[in-house]
Amino acid sequence: MPRRPQDRGRYPLSLRRHPVRWDEQRPTWRQARPAVIAEALKRAQARPSGNWFVVGASRDVRGDRPLSGTVAGREVVVWRTADGRLAAGPGICPHLGAPLADSPVRCGTLVCHWHGLALDGAPFAGWEPLPVHDDGVLVWVRLDPVGGEAPLDAPVVPPRPEPARSLAAVYTGVGVCEPEDVVANRLDPWHGAWFHPYSFVDLTVVGTPGGDGTDGEGTDGDGADADDGFTVDVSFKVAGRLVVPVRAVFTTPGPRTVVMRITEGEGRGSVVETHATPLGPDERGRPRTAVVEAVVASSERPGFAAARRMAPVLRRFMEATAGRLWRDDLAYAERRWQLRSTGRFPG
Repeated sequence: MPRRPQDRGRYPLSLRRHPVRWDEQRPTWRQARPAVIAEALKRAQARPSGNWFVVGASRDVRGDRPLSGTVAGREVVVWRTADGRLAAGPGICPHLGAPLADSPVRCGTLVCHWHGLALDGAPFAGWEPLPVHDDGVLVWVRLDPVGGEAPLDAPVVPPRPEPARSLAAVYTGVGVCEPEDVVANRLDPWHGAWFHPYSFVDLTVVGTPGGDGTDGEGTDGDGADADDGFTVDVSFKVAGRLVVPVRAVFTTPGPRTVVMRITEGEGRGSVVETHATPLGPDERGRPRTAVVEAVVASSERPGFAAARRMAPVLRRFMEATAGRLWRDDLAYAERRWQLRSTGRFPG
């Protein structure tokens, strides 16, 4: 078995001396109690979002074209003005309804490609700007009619590693489901080694919300988010029998966000933020949800600074890894929604 995260030495890798075959690993269905997951989901949905929704990655807001998206059936566009600040608003031109997502940005002004109507981010002819926030990794817009909550001046952004010492990558995928199905998937850490054996092995949930240690070991050792988090010991597969053991805690700072933070082991402090944004119905009336996942990786090892110089290549690798996991997990979320919508979901 690999070393526990807190016992790692100079090297982050461990060798699995006695690997357990997939079909011989310990079943987790008894520990993955539906009531525990449902209660964690209920608490997440009760937390305020301030009506903020993630639209996409900050780096996708370019100087010559906008970042566009749909939130609950409403088209939105985000771009940078001449002074570098963000502007956002409806993605429908107030003149004749052109899709502003297809329009270019010139000198900080969004210019409609149908008739040349120019928007500088100020109200114009019934077009009203939207509150927008760039947290350095993700772009958020505030849609009060959609959220229906008391608005907040800024979104709830979880603590992250220092930007100068970290590397961020953002993956986006879309599934036929609702945000709660995405969040519920992430609040079931027990499926990791069973459903994703190509990435995770030796997974043990050692603590659940409220201090209910599923294996009698309590919650996270340093107390981080221990009252309402899932604490997991898991090894990330590298190649063959080489793995990287870590301890991680899953928490929900908002109704559509789940954060996994590494608390022990290689990359301590690194986070994976999963944000679920409702897109609106598809042509068959089924709900669609975008998963926007930000991976913010950090390491104290000297080689990490050198690795950051290869950021474009590493980002593609990180996004591909997230994409592989979410191809499976979106199928999981879609299955959950399908059963819920037909009254066949267990429990």
